[in-house]
Amino acid sequence: MNILTFDLEDWFHILDHQAIASPSSWEGMESRVERNSDRILMLLEEKKIRSTWFCLGWIAKKYPSLIKKISEKHDLACHSMEHKLLFRQSKEEVRKDILQNVHLLEDISGKKVNAYRAPGFSFTAETHWLPALLAEAGIVYDCSIFPTKRNHGGYARFPSSKPCRIYSGNHIIKEFPMTTYSLAGKHFVFSGGGYFRFLPYYIIDSLMKKSDYVMTYFHPRDFDSGQPVIKSLPLKRKFMSYVGLKNSFVKFNHLLNDHTFMSLEEAGNRIDWNSTPLIKFDKI
Repeated sequence: MNILTFDLEDWFHILDHQAIASPSSWEGMESRVERNSDRILMLLEEKKIRSTWFCLGWIAKKYPSLIKKISEKHDLACHSMEHKLLFRQSKEEVRKDILQNVHLLEDISGKKVNAYRAPGFSFTAETHWLPALLAEAGIVYDCSIFPTKRNHGGYARFPSSKPCRIYSGNHIIKEFPMTTYSLAGKHFVFSGGGYFRFLPYYIIDSLMKKSDYVMTYFHPRDFDSGQPVIKSLPLKRKFMSYVGLKNSFVKFNHLLNDHTFMSLEEAGNRIDWNSTPLIKFDKI
């Protein structure tokens, strides 16, 4: 089961960097999200693949026609309004953010939004209250768990790297964690973002074939070799943001040719959820 997802962000929506942290700093920047997204949508149409797009509300407000275009052939999902890490906000701030994003996407598309991904996979033990907020907003599926360490937290103690159910606050959310691969006792990611761009294709292809569940995550900027470079980024962040851009779209095309993909909704309908692990947050 290979699930194809995209985080609908522009090239300057890079987390946790003060120079571009505020929406006011984005206003004067050249937007490339429409052209980059159109390129992806054309490729998916050619290959008849349905996918899921986690959409920033900030982009939805500015480009409602892009949201409508995506929703014609693909599933829309919530990705927050302004791309803020969960653990940097209060519970009430996150509640308002999720509800605003969901209602905006539903108003534009006329379709139900039932999936969520936190910016930066920032669903951690600190934000144990998230499932209750998602249930309140009508969210059924969450894709926010990154079950290993990463720059923005990660959840290394999370006990499942496969689809499971999270029980918290009398609510159950169906969870699709990010895929990791274990080597020499360490877990690493291969199926999205800078990890996908950095690794040679033959490694990605091999790991895909060995995995019975793969959650991908791509951004329109992952395939844009002409995007501006944010020079003030730290060296490591700059490397992860721009490595492999020149050949990434060709690599992505190979991936779609060599493997079968489906949307999150399609995957959710194929799973017998009663047979998946039920994880109680107070036990983690």
